[in-house]
Amino acid sequence: MFDFLSDYNDPTLLGAFWMTVKLTFFSAIGSMILGTLLAAMRVSPVPLMRGFGTAYVNIVRNIPLTVIIIFTSLGLADIFGVTMGASDFGVRGFRLAILGFVAYTAAFVCEAIRSGINTVPMGQAEAARAIGLTFSQTLRLIILPQALRSVIGPLANVLIALTKNTTVAAAIGVAEAAYLMKTMIENEAETVLIGAVFAFGFVVLTLPTGLFLGWLSKRLAVKR
Repeated sequence: MFDFLSDYNDPTLLGAFWMTVKLTFFSAIGSMILGTLLAAMRVSPVPLMRGFGTAYVNIVRNIPLTVIIIFTSLGLADIFGVTMGASDFGVRGFRLAILGFVAYTAAFVCEAIRSGINTVPMGQAEAARAIGLTFSQTLRLIILPQALRSVIGPLANVLIALTKNTTVAAAIGVAEAAYLMKTMIENEAETVLIGAVFAFGFVVLTLPTGLFLGWLSKRLAVKR
C-alpha cells in the first residue's frame, strides 16, 4: 500500500523532486492537524490552553528552521535515540525531517487559521452557546468551516513556503532536490545551468499550487 514511499535515496533528478513532494505532502498534513489544534487552543476559554498555544507559536516561529531540523537529527536521534521506528538511515532522516517541518510550519498554520476565526462574527458563537452547544461543538461545526474557507489564500502561501523550506532537509542528509543540486554542483562545472534547472523545478511545483489554491480561495470565499 505504501510502496511509493520506499525510495529514500534515488540519485536521479526526478527522484530528488519526488522526495521533495513527499516531504511537502506529509509535512503539510501534519502541520494542518497540529496548526488547527494550536489555533483552537489560542481561542480556547481555558487560560492554560491559551497560554500553551501562544507560547508555542511565539517560540517556534522565532527559531530558524535549520536549527529545528538539525535538532531533530542531532538532538532527538543521536542524543535521545529517537528513530521514529526506522532502522535505515534514509528512512529515519525522512521521518525526522517531517517531524521538524510539522513542528515549525504548524505555528504559521495556526496564525493563519486564527486570523480566519477572528473574521467570523462574534454573534454566531454567542448564538451557538445560546442553543446549548459546547465550545468544541461551536468551533467544529460553526467557526472552523467558515474560518478555513476564508484563509485558503494564506494557507496556500504557507504551503508554498513549506515546499521551498524542504531544501533544509539536505542538512541532515535527506536526498531531496537541494541535496542532489549540491552534489551535482560539487561534481560538475555548469553551476549556473544546474541552478537554473532546479529553480525551474521548484517553479513547476509551486506555481500550479498557488494558482489552483488562489482560484479555490475565490470560489469558496465567504460572502459577508
